[in-house]
Amino acid sequence: MDDIVYILLGLTSVVGLAFIIERALALRWTKVVPPAITEVLAACGSREDVKALCHACRRKPSPLGRLLLLASEHLDWPKADNVDALQTAARHEIVRLERGLVVLEIIVGIAPLLGLVGTIAGMMTLFGDIGVSGLNDAARLAKGIALILNATLMGLLIAIPSLIFWSYFSKKVEVFAVEMEAICDDFIRRLYSEPRFVPARPEAKASDSETQPAPVAKARKPEVKRPTPEAKPQTLDPA
Repeated sequence: MDDIVYILLGLTSVVGLAFIIERALALRWTKVVPPAITEVLAACGSREDVKALCHACRRKPSPLGRLLLLASEHLDWPKADNVDALQTAARHEIVRLERGLVVLEIIVGIAPLLGLVGTIAGMMTLFGDIGVSGLNDAARLAKGIALILNATLMGLLIAIPSLIFWSYFSKKVEVFAVEMEAICDDFIRRLYSEPRFVPARPEAKASDSETQPAPVAKARKPEVKRPTPEAKPQTLDPA
């Protein structure tokens, strides 16, 4: 049982060390936010400069380069749609940057537990031998206890560096996420603020008074006076 625990602790330490080295090489500023891209981006202020930015992004593959390349290819889209596509791609890039950190997190949890299992198994074996042979040699008993506690010590020595690097890499990924978000937001805001990317507003319609002809006054018919009937003379009957 003790041998199995020590083998598992050795494998855990090798895996943890491998992921620490791999993440340390991958999470470098020159790999995530290359200076060659940021320099070209600083000079990018028009649509003609976007071509040079796309060329720099293809020449230096990186998470920032892939995001800027995606935003450059969708400049003919509305701003809201381009921002949504950029946010979706950014989440994928963050997941890629966090790859391997979950392994370090698991090692932080299981390494001390493996050491504790080794210690308990060793103490069970030791006290089983004591029950058979008795406490004839105290020095031998002390040496056995010291060997048993080595498993706990190894577990802690594996877990503590893994915890340190896991915390460091997690914080570094957060810094990269904030930096890339700020750079992409500035890039989108600069290009969409240009007049060529703003849709032309429809011209104001002329007022009804200018477009419609003035109403023509109808000619009034002359009034015709009708003749009044003449009064007939009254005749008196002879008496």
